[in-house]
Amino acid sequence: MKASDLFVKCLEAEGIEYIFGVPGEENADFMMSLEASERIRFVLTRHEQGAAFMAEVYGRLTGMPAACLGTLGPGATNLITGVADANMDRAPLLVLTGQGTTHRLHKESHQVMDVVAMFEPVTKWAETVRTAEAIPEIVRKSVGIATTEKPGAVHIELPEDIAAHETDVEPLTPRRLRRPVPDDKIVDQAFELLRGAQRPVILAGNGCIRRRASRQLKLFCERTGIGVVSTFMAKGCVDLDADYCLFTAGLGARDRVNLAIDEADLVISLGFDMVEYHPRLWNPNADKRIVHADFLPAEVDAHYHPEVELVGDLAHLLWMLNERVDRVGGLAFDLGRQRALRAEMITDIGEHDGDATEGLIRPQKALADARAVLEPKDILLSDVGAHKMWIARHYHCHTPNTCLIPNGFCSMGFALPGAIAANLVHPERRILAVCGDAGFLMNVQEMETAKRLGSQLTALVWEDREYGLIAWKQENTFGRHTDLSFDNPDWPKLAEAFGWNGYTCTRSEDLRGVLEASFEADGPSLVVIPIDYRENRLLTQKLGEITATL
Repeated sequence: MKASDLFVKCLEAEGIEYIFGVPGEENADFMMSLEASERIRFVLTRHEQGAAFMAEVYGRLTGMPAACLGTLGPGATNLITGVADANMDRAPLLVLTGQGTTHRLHKESHQVMDVVAMFEPVTKWAETVRTAEAIPEIVRKSVGIATTEKPGAVHIELPEDIAAHETDVEPLTPRRLRRPVPDDKIVDQAFELLRGAQRPVILAGNGCIRRRASRQLKLFCERTGIGVVSTFMAKGCVDLDADYCLFTAGLGARDRVNLAIDEADLVISLGFDMVEYHPRLWNPNADKRIVHADFLPAEVDAHYHPEVELVGDLAHLLWMLNERVDRVGGLAFDLGRQRALRAEMITDIGEHDGDATEGLIRPQKALADARAVLEPKDILLSDVGAHKMWIARHYHCHTPNTCLIPNGFCSMGFALPGAIAANLVHPERRILAVCGDAGFLMNVQEMETAKRLGSQLTALVWEDREYGLIAWKQENTFGRHTDLSFDNPDWPKLAEAFGWNGYTCTRSEDLRGVLEASFEADGPSLVVIPIDYRENRLLTQKLGEITATL
């Protein structure tokens, strides 16, 4: 068989279900082989960046990689942003690119560049296929690396002449391994620190949204009552209705939940990624007692110097702690202040639920209505912009992986293509992409992909006609902002042009009904609201008042 046939068979053996992308001349053999596959679905996208975001969201929701595909040169460079986003946000993903024939790679040649070297900084591993016989090993290694904690992106380059070679080798059979677990002695040390604490708090990061880890974390909190502060990407690791849910930290500015960390005499860091929320923001004096629990050892940082490190499978080490709590008959802590802070946050979050404004809609009201129309397992995807900060503070979850926020690499343009992938993974759930007008238009071409696929999703665009988050940050720093304004298309005509259902809503009391109608409509829907970003300044003032009390 051809090497390209072997490549597809190896991907099938690994359980790959989707490849998203834009093919080119140099991967024509691969595309012909892929067309014959009965197990892998190829989704043609309108831009390679959209393909990478789709593969990222598939990986975040399933824990298994999908692939994004591009040709050499500009096809490969167009993939980079989405691949980097997936890698830094710990999503398993395969990047497949074509390349020119090997006899011209050593010299100046049309569209030829060192694609592998380009992908090395934004992947866990990047490799080219130099011989057909190496394909089974490369694919097996790639999927293993992509899914091993912490997950990420892996790049495979297939030159066009290698793809056409004949070979008689067969795919390798995947072997799934159990993750290592921490030693009993080190868990005993961590447990003794916990027993000696009066006001412990849990800082839950991205690692806690793995299904088994979240389940064990909830059991740990139910046994101990310890409050959980989550990062943006850990939303839903504990139920928003649980007494021990202290909501989300990471705005950059200090918030009420920072008081819980400030007053804690022990911080239990679970699955925490420093790329999300740097320790200098929650441990400015570098004096916190910290227990680090994660799949990998702690990053070395002056503000993050754990006394004990529990390294291994996060779900298992939480189970080990739960066993010890049961063995001693439970633990008692002074957690009244944490419950008071939770109550204050609930008041903040619900402040504008009953708004009846016209012309502009407050962010708080928009998110209250989004939460009201989405069931616990429905999925909200946030793009990057000022709306992301409001989602972080005001939108909370019952279960893991129901609010997807890019927060390591933080790329705009994520939510629309991501919503398409979320609908493929969970067609039975409502899918809501919340975007700024700038972020939505960065991958607006994927509206055609959504229509062609018959995607059932709603894109809620907050229109402010400027780069609102940059304006917010410049105002906070300099008291003013540079010219960041732009014009937008006629939204109803845009929706009509792409065959979407189109809605505009300028009355806050109508928004919930408009969102319901958009979800009930057949096919993808665009809902545009004028957002009241005067609230940005008011939130800054409120956070300043909170900071003054710390």
